[in-house]
Amino acid sequence: MNPLLHICCAPCSITCIDQMRSDGLSPTGFWCNPNIHPYTEYRQRKTTLEEYAKTVELPLIIGGVYGLRPFTRAVIGDLDHRCGKCYQMRLEPTAQYAAEHGFDSFTTTLLVSPYQNHELLLEVGQAVAERYGLQFLPYDFRPRFREGQDRARALGLYMQKYCGCIFSEEERYRKKSKIVP
Repeated sequence: MNPLLHICCAPCSITCIDQMRSDGLSPTGFWCNPNIHPYTEYRQRKTTLEEYAKTVELPLIIGGVYGLRPFTRAVIGDLDHRCGKCYQMRLEPTAQYAAEHGFDSFTTTLLVSPYQNHELLLEVGQAVAERYGLQFLPYDFRPRFREGQDRARALGLYMQKYCGCIFSEEERYRKKSKIVP
C-alpha cells in the first residue's frame, strides 16, 4: 500500500506517522490547508511541518496555497456546518493528487483530534476516495492524541491554539473571554 497522508500540522502528525509506519506503511505527507488563517498562522504551521518532516525523514508534498477568499466563500453561507466543507476542501485535493501521482490510498491527521467530527471526516474521506478510485484509510488515531501533543511540546514544535479557520479562532477566544456576539 502506498498512502498519501494529509497533514494539518506537525503536532498532529507525530503519532499518525508512527502508527502508519508501525503498520508497515510508508506514508508520504501532503500539506493542503486553505482553511488556516490568518496568513501568519498558515505560514508558521507549514514551516513547522516542513522542518519536522525532515527530522523524521517523511517525504512531504506542499499542495495548495493560502486560501482565505476561497475558504470563506465556501463556508460563509452556513457557518454552523463549515467543518464538512472544510474537510472537503482539504481531502478533495489530497485524493486528486494521490490519484494523479500513483498513490493507492490516503488518510488524514485530522483523524487524531478529539475536537474534529470523526464520523463526518470518515464520510467525506470515503466519498472522495470513491470518486478517485482510491482507498480511504479510516484510522482512529485519537487514542494517541495526548501522546502526540506531549511529544510535540518536548520537541519544541509550534503548537497552535485553535483548529485553523478564522471562525474557530473567534470561538476559542469568545469562550475564553465570555464575549457575547
